Amino acid sequence: MSRKNKSRLWRIIVAAVLFVAAFLCFEHPRFISAAPWYAELIVYIDIYLVVAYDVIIKAVRGICGGQVFDENLLMLIATVGAFAVREYPEAVAVMLFYQVGELFQSLAVGRSRKSISELMDIRPDSATVIRNGERITVYPDEVAVGEIIEVKAGEKIAIDGVVCGGSGALDTAALTGESIPVQVSEGSEVKSGSISINGVLQITTQKEFSESTASKILDLVENASAKKAKAENFITKFAKFYTPAVVGLAVLLAVIPSLITGDWSEWIHRALMFLVVSCPCALVISVPLGFFGGIGAASSCGVLVKGGNYLELLSKLDTVVFDKTGTLTKGKFTVVGVYPPENKDKILSAASFAESGSNHPIALSVLNAAQNSGVQDKYNRVGVQRREVAGKGVEATADNITVLAGNAELMASFGITHEKCTDFGTHVYVAENGEYLGVIVIADTVKEGTGEVISKLRDGGIRTVMLTGDNEAAAKAVAEQVGISEYAAELLPADKVEKLEEILSAKQKNSVVAFVGDGINDAPVLSRADIGIAMGALGSDSAIEAADVVLMHDTLSSISEAKTVSKKTMGIAYQNIVFALLVKAVVLVLSALGITNMWLAIFADVGVTVLAILNSMRVIAFGNKKRKSLSAAPPQNQ
Repeated sequence: MSRKNKSRLWRIIVAAVLFVAAFLCFEHPRFISAAPWYAELIVYIDIYLVVAYDVIIKAVRGICGGQVFDENLLMLIATVGAFAVREYPEAVAVMLFYQVGELFQSLAVGRSRKSISELMDIRPDSATVIRNGERITVYPDEVAVGEIIEVKAGEKIAIDGVVCGGSGALDTAALTGESIPVQVSEGSEVKSGSISINGVLQITTQKEFSESTASKILDLVENASAKKAKAENFITKFAKFYTPAVVGLAVLLAVIPSLITGDWSEWIHRALMFLVVSCPCALVISVPLGFFGGIGAASSCGVLVKGGNYLELLSKLDTVVFDKTGTLTKGKFTVVGVYPPENKDKILSAASFAESGSNHPIALSVLNAAQNSGVQDKYNRVGVQRREVAGKGVEATADNITVLAGNAELMASFGITHEKCTDFGTHVYVAENGEYLGVIVIADTVKEGTGEVISKLRDGGIRTVMLTGDNEAAAKAVAEQVGISEYAAELLPADKVEKLEEILSAKQKNSVVAFVGDGINDAPVLSRADIGIAMGALGSDSAIEAADVVLMHDTLSSISEAKTVSKKTMGIAYQNIVFALLVKAVVLVLSALGITNMWLAIFADVGVTVLAILNSMRVIAFGNKKRKSLSAAPPQNQ
């Protein structure tokens, strides 16, 4: 609890104790007869000032600042009016319960900020930079691009860069949600906000502090509340016209019937009840609080939403368009098959002999597969001669051994008979001294759990589409593997925008189309979609600027989590709106007719506000529950 909230709580407790004591005393006949007439007024005014002085200050500041009709002025008018008609206990009770509602609001906002404030810890306050051989501690924004910073165990990396010295493990949970430490060494790229677990790292900075990953994430979160949902905008506009209207009605209710009946005290009392009931606190506080809590709950699930408007759109999501490479697939070449299997070790050994020394992605995947399989290398690699056969493969020779590794055309050009492979992927045929050994199949593999995510989206009535620049065969294979029936292949970035335009033009009026991409080559499509969702794009300028939602965990399941949070948020927002308006409408009519009393008016204001706030806090609790379930689950390998 903040110092401000503690102060408010103590004032409420002190005022409540004094109020109860005063009420009991002044209700006792002996005390009333012995005390002068003004004693009750002085006592209740003193109690009132204890609990209401900050409301009075805010009301005066509002009047001076041009914001006349706010809840502080309504409370002030209602309570001062109650004093005027000698309803002293009711005047104090109204302000006392109003402050209880304000305390609940402040506590709720504090809880909703908690999950987001945890992100704020990822940006360090200082950095150790090495200049002229000396280590100097400076503010991170004073470090220039290309300088070397040093990060010790337990410290946060201040700026994105590349490790140029040392090695160790990094805790990247604050950025990616991944609980397993990431091992880094010289040449490894590192992101700001990561924490060094062990060792000392020297990092050459690649970005300015303001452009680094941690700063980008925090800017995104801090600006999220600026983009309001339609429900929030409705409440803002509603309160702007509603409050002056009810003040005017209250004045008419006090004056016109009093002129007719002459009973000024009764009708002023009714008008004051009318004012108390009409205070729009329940709506003005609870609806934005619900959206703020929803954004916090989404961040607990590893989803950064740029504003309440995008959270609202997520609840209506009915079409998701996916990029392929880096989104549905890992974006890395991997050996997925070696045939015939009984010759696997021999094939990998020969292929790695031919491909060693090459930096081509296919060559690297072969070398990694051979290393991971623990293949014994029988070849002498000293003095090996390698010759690239343009467009076909490579020929490697050493100690009277010649190994060929390449496509079917390479085998044909050397007159080597081979069995054609029909598996999806890139085929590397391998032969040694004119004898065919077998084939290695290399492909970009689908991320684990992608099929289950697509199936879950379809079961929820969401249409799924895949757009890719890859060839038809690759697109078809991935689409069939993950369960997407609609796809388009061999698309340039402009073609993807055109295809998305076709989907948008054919959608229903209230339908929402999202595009999910890696945020690097897909910025135009991310910008054009109703919702642009960046996958695994932390640190990518194009992703954070073009996307409306960023998935920190790099898992597609986060989309379902985000939609669940958004639907929960919207449901609670609408519940608050309907509940508050319905109760207020009923009690306003009863107040005008004189059927109710000030205590019911207090409930219609403060009681409804507290209930609406508690209802909004369910979103925060939901987010905390999701976060605990995600942290308890085993990490997914991407």
